[in-house]
Amino acid sequence: MSEWWTYRAEDFLLFSPRVYWRMFETHNAALWPLHVVTLATGLLIILLITWRPGIWARWIVLILAVLWIFVGWSFLWNRYSSINWAAAYIALAFAVEAGLLLILSLRDGLAFDRRGPVAWTGYLILAFAIAGQPLLAPLQGRGWASSEVFGIAPDPTAIATLGVLLLARGGLVPWLLPIPVLWCLLSGITLRTMGEPQAWAPYAAVALAAAAWIWTIIRQRGSLPAA
Repeated sequence: MSEWWTYRAEDFLLFSPRVYWRMFETHNAALWPLHVVTLATGLLIILLITWRPGIWARWIVLILAVLWIFVGWSFLWNRYSSINWAAAYIALAFAVEAGLLLILSLRDGLAFDRRGPVAWTGYLILAFAIAGQPLLAPLQGRGWASSEVFGIAPDPTAIATLGVLLLARGGLVPWLLPIPVLWCLLSGITLRTMGEPQAWAPYAAVALAAAAWIWTIIRQRGSLPAA
């Protein structure tokens, strides 16, 4: 028997890249044309944040809650778990995130009043999740069939949520961060292990969000001028 230190990360994968991307193709085919609705919902979120966000804050969070529970059930529980047993547990984490978002929407304790570099970083992450992430599949030669779409696939949904949370203020916001961050890191590790170039996307989203939050903490302590 080979010694444990001779194993590589690839040896622990339960599926091949072909099986992984085929799963997205099947998922997209089953849900089309719901993609049009979820993409429109993403654009609506951006519009509501920029236009009188104080009135629509709870609806923005409620929309995210619905999408998190839907992605957790439709993709992680019903599809991903068929090739990765751990996905069933991750689906429960998505349900927890949806519950936290629902609580936040009921409490109406959120304000989208960020300004300056933090806000622009949030908009950049949000825009990439909605408009950029679906383009990665055709850019890498896989075609549109395996594209990851906001509200349909977990990566753009988690990345968009990070963008929204960067734009928000509220006592419960820190409680909403761990699950999207952990999913992005887990997805990045999976893609990196498969040798997929787009592993940079979830990593970059977490890195940008972390830099923005660190900048905010430093500014609040008075080390940087307010934006």
